[in-house]
Amino acid sequence: MKIFLASMALWLGMPSANADPVDGGHARVDLISEREVATPGETLWLGFSFEIDENWHIYWKNAGDAGIPPRMYWDEETGLPVDQIGEIEWPVPHMIPVVEGEIMDYGYDDRIVLPFPVTVPESAEDAMRFGGTLDYLICKDICIPESVELELFLDVGESQVPDMEGAELIAGALEKVPPQFEGEARLTRQGDSWILSLAGGQVAGQVGDARFFPDTHDIVHAADQPSEFGDEGLRLTLKPDADAIPETLSGVVTIGQGESERIAVRIEAEQGDALEGTTGIAAPAARNGAGEGAGSGPNLILLLSAALLGGLILNLMPCVLPVLSIKAVGMVQAAARGEKAHLRAHGLWYTAGVLICFAATGIIFLALRSAGQFVSLGFQLQYPAVVAGLALLMVLIGLWLLGLFNLGTSMQNVGSGLADRRGSAGAFFTGVLAAVVGAPCVGPFVVGALGAVLDKPAVTVMAVFLMLGFGLALPFLILSFVPCLHRSLPKPGPWMERLKQAFAFPMFLTAAWLVTVLGNHPAAGATAFGAVILAFGVWLISVSGGKFRMPVLAAGAALAVLAIGWPIVTGLQEGPEAGQTESYASVTPEPWSPQRVDELLAEGKGVFVDFTASWCATCQVNKRTTLTRADVLDAMADANVSFLVADFTRPDDEIAAELKKRGSPGVPMYLLYAPGASEPDILPTLLNPGMLKRRLGAFETASLEPDQ
Repeated sequence: MKIFLASMALWLGMPSANADPVDGGHARVDLISEREVATPGETLWLGFSFEIDENWHIYWKNAGDAGIPPRMYWDEETGLPVDQIGEIEWPVPHMIPVVEGEIMDYGYDDRIVLPFPVTVPESAEDAMRFGGTLDYLICKDICIPESVELELFLDVGESQVPDMEGAELIAGALEKVPPQFEGEARLTRQGDSWILSLAGGQVAGQVGDARFFPDTHDIVHAADQPSEFGDEGLRLTLKPDADAIPETLSGVVTIGQGESERIAVRIEAEQGDALEGTTGIAAPAARNGAGEGAGSGPNLILLLSAALLGGLILNLMPCVLPVLSIKAVGMVQAAARGEKAHLRAHGLWYTAGVLICFAATGIIFLALRSAGQFVSLGFQLQYPAVVAGLALLMVLIGLWLLGLFNLGTSMQNVGSGLADRRGSAGAFFTGVLAAVVGAPCVGPFVVGALGAVLDKPAVTVMAVFLMLGFGLALPFLILSFVPCLHRSLPKPGPWMERLKQAFAFPMFLTAAWLVTVLGNHPAAGATAFGAVILAFGVWLISVSGGKFRMPVLAAGAALAVLAIGWPIVTGLQEGPEAGQTESYASVTPEPWSPQRVDELLAEGKGVFVDFTASWCATCQVNKRTTLTRADVLDAMADANVSFLVADFTRPDDEIAAELKKRGSPGVPMYLLYAPGASEPDILPTLLNPGMLKRRLGAFETASLEPDQ
């Protein structure tokens, strides 16, 4: 009978692989295969493919409080005994809150493939038939049971022939199937709750929204699952729905948001004491699938405090300080004239300029994040056009500070111009300028604050960005509103002009540094050429007495844009050669890659990874104070630790993925793998030689042992 059916299928031209989907009512369902032709004895994957109507969903293996998972009833003509067809490998589900706080389901929507393995018998020949009835419950506001009759003919031959469409769909589904957890998992009773703790493996060092999807109904599905994190893993607090704690509790644990950003592992937790190293790090607010919270109160306060401190520190950065002199000189003049009301108004305008600039940056951050891109701290400096534009802006400001040209009272004089509109506009523009030129200069508190909001809701992200801006604006805002501080300001005099001119040179140094960031990129020379054009235009303005100011500035700006834009629009965007590193005394750094880390660890070596960029000021400080010191490098060599460099000066998807995996907002990031360790320690953003040598010294004894 089977041979007859297979022969008829081939004779009639029936496709041996995937047929057209069957419409069950609210989903198109198909039985698909990764092969058109299979070979005897091989194990291959088939799958149930669902294309689900908008706002409808089907269910996971454990449907939650209400629902039924899909089930296939194979008919007698199927070419394998039912017990030889493998079980479905279930992709990670998402939560479906039916009644908030009371009914929680788990399932899938849109497009999902449920894969399962089959093994072709050694004796198979010609074609095999798979067929039967697939029952599933599909729900929106109401639930409807649907059934579809599915059938698939699979040729068997001497060599494999893939079904490209089916193979792609099944491979995508298998990528979403959570792997087995490689660490330890424990289940502990604590009062009226259960504590699920995970340590090691894939969860070590992870922080994010965590959720446990149980295989059984031992817990209350709709209850919140507060989470804690530690260096080794995490803990989840579960609300039991059973009197006795089970010997083992199995299911899936996820960390993060969205399919593209979260990690998932399948766990089997044994009853026992909670694991060490799974507490101590603040966890994000739990989300029950019904929306995004803004984070817990104490954590948000800490984040905003760090952001405020980071913004205050930005006032001391070499990129920002010269711009602040513009505001300071005007404040001295205004205070001397007793124009307190105007001084307060301009403090507010300056603050508004800073806040709007930081708000715009936050909006760009959120837009890129929602588009699925990894947004790192200082990401804008990875693009040559931005770096070149900032460098030319620094040159232009420096020329202005030297007094070679004058933009009028709107920017530099908050004394006589305070009463008119141009004075307010000048204060606003100075705030914007201070925020823009602060981009190349970031401090450790800025890194910490932005790193903690990588996966936070939009309202939290915007609050942190605005608090950074408020910290930058706060010193001048206080000076504008506190009368007793006005008297502490120095008296106007010739010193103000000399100070303003002196501040031009840090601007030129910043421009020079930005050009070095471009390295051997074609835009480096073009930027220098653009700077010459700007200087020549300013000179023409000065010798003409300002008569041809606008035509000269327009022509100079056009030529400068052309100079920096030509090599960029022609596609010459490569920076320094990939993997280029410096050679140090006792250690030769190598380019980083995950594969190279695995190779070195397999050899029994330790690994230090420097995630850096030429535009990262903190990276360069650490490099000169710690990472190029002979005693530190000797300690690295003695501990049998290899030095790898991950250069993020230009966009790099692999480096971005690693930064995202480790929860870092950008560079610098430093990873230190002990010999034989599978996961690294993440070192502080600010390095010092003593700390690093102590960490390396702990490896020395182990590294001197023979390779395993």
